[in-house]
Amino acid sequence: MKILLTGGTGTIGRAFIMEAIQRQHQILVLSRNPEKYTSTQVIEYIRWDGRTSDGWQSYMEKTDAVINLAGANIGDRLWTPKRKRVIRESRLKAGEAVSQAFTAAKNRPRVLLQASAVGYYGETGDREVNESSPAASDYLGDLCVEWENSTRNVEDLRVRRIVLRTGLVLTKTSGALGKLQIQYQLFAGGPLGSGKHWWPWIHLKDQALAMLYLLENDQASGVYNLSAPTPARMADVGKALAKVLKRPFWLPIPAFALKIVLGDMSKILLEGQRTIPKRLLELGYSYQYPDLEGALREIFTP
Repeated sequence: MKILLTGGTGTIGRAFIMEAIQRQHQILVLSRNPEKYTSTQVIEYIRWDGRTSDGWQSYMEKTDAVINLAGANIGDRLWTPKRKRVIRESRLKAGEAVSQAFTAAKNRPRVLLQASAVGYYGETGDREVNESSPAASDYLGDLCVEWENSTRNVEDLRVRRIVLRTGLVLTKTSGALGKLQIQYQLFAGGPLGSGKHWWPWIHLKDQALAMLYLLENDQASGVYNLSAPTPARMADVGKALAKVLKRPFWLPIPAFALKIVLGDMSKILLEGQRTIPKRLLELGYSYQYPDLEGALREIFTP
């Protein structure tokens, strides 16, 4: 299968590419800076502006599938009004470009995987949520709704569209876990806020393999939560990380302190979703790392 990928140079995109190549797929990666990467027989980097289909429209004619992961990182800087506009526009403009490319193509790809996030559900407390649960009416909920809708029109073209509501992806070098492990390595680990809020985690390898599973399964369409079947409270994630790293779990960071330092962005660390991947389990996906401690041991074992 020939797969065209936006956001392919990010953490999830790179992990997906590694797994896809092992399955003998060919990858076309859209990038603002293709000169930074080396194309091979199985990966080709193509320039694009992140906003239109100019320069890569012709590639749609020889592509079997498209994966749209494009969007500015929501956790790398404070959510100023300007940054919020960048986060929103980077997602919507990319989605609109993908939709335009599908509409203009004479020989369309058969399937589109569209990125989203479990932030769609907002703060859920102890209530379990699955793919049929409603969206929250807050910044992240509204953002995810717009993000998902940016490519909805391809369904009218009889394209099989899959929406990926991704949880907290566990990886050593990026995301929330990457920041946490630095705190723990400094012997300063502990709960963030009350620690009682849920973190719907998923191992990076399961994220990539689940994407491939959905891509290759013709029965898959609609929304899928990409999170492990065993969501954990933030404090439980911290305790498991402390155990794996052989560090103490003792120094709490009060919620008010995080709010002062991070502002609105503190929602990422202080709010969570008790998300269940109901549809992915029903489809038969078998997790490589369903257990939190096992997932962390794989990540941090030398």
